[in-house]
Amino acid sequence: MPPPLLGSLASLARQNERTEADGLERIEDEADLNDRISRKMLVRVPVSAALGINGNLPANRRYCRPWAATFLADLARDHAAEFHRSLEVSSAVRTVEYQKQLEKVNGNAAAAEGDIASPHLTGAAIDIAKQGLSAREIGWMRAWLLPLQEAGKIDVEEEFQQACFHITIYKSYATPERRAKPAEPRPQQATNSPSPSSSF
Repeated sequence: MPPPLLGSLASLARQNERTEADGLERIEDEADLNDRISRKMLVRVPVSAALGINGNLPANRRYCRPWAATFLADLARDHAAEFHRSLEVSSAVRTVEYQKQLEKVNGNAAAAEGDIASPHLTGAAIDIAKQGLSAREIGWMRAWLLPLQEAGKIDVEEEFQQACFHITIYKSYATPERRAKPAEPRPQQATNSPSPSSSF
C-alpha cells in the first residue's frame, strides 16, 4: 500500500501560486460563476458510467476547467478498467461567496481569500470521494496520482475527515504528453507534512 498523499500549508500555498500563474482568477459569486459557464471558461464535470457526481451539488457547481475535465475522464476510465466500478466527484467549482459561508460552519474549511485560499475557487480543483473505495482502490489511486504530482501536473491533498482526494489540476496536464503510466505501488515516505483534518 503506497503511503497517503498528505497535504500541507506549503502545498496549499503552491496550489495558489500555480493557479495564479495559469492565469486563473477566483470566482466571486453566483453571477460570476454563471457568466464563466456561459462563456465556456468552465465545462461540465464529465459524468459517465465510470464517473458520478454528488447529487447534492447545485447544477452550476458541477463544473470545472477544461483540463480538469480531461483529467477526470482519464482517471475514471483507468479506474473503471481496473475495478469495473465508478468514482464519484464530491466537490468541484466553488465561489468565494460560498467558501465564506463554508468557513462559518466548517472549522476545517480552507480560506476564501489570501495566499492559502481554496483552489476550488478557480474551478481547477476537484474532490474524489474515498467513501466506498476498497483499500486496494485507495492504493491504486495513490499510485496513479503520485507520478502526476511528481511531474508537477497536479497537487494532491488526501483528506481524512471529509474522506476524499482533493486534487488541483494545472494547465500543463492538457499537453499531449500529459502523463506517464502510473507506477506500481511502492513503499516510500510521504514528503509533505500531514494535515489530516484540512478541508481544501
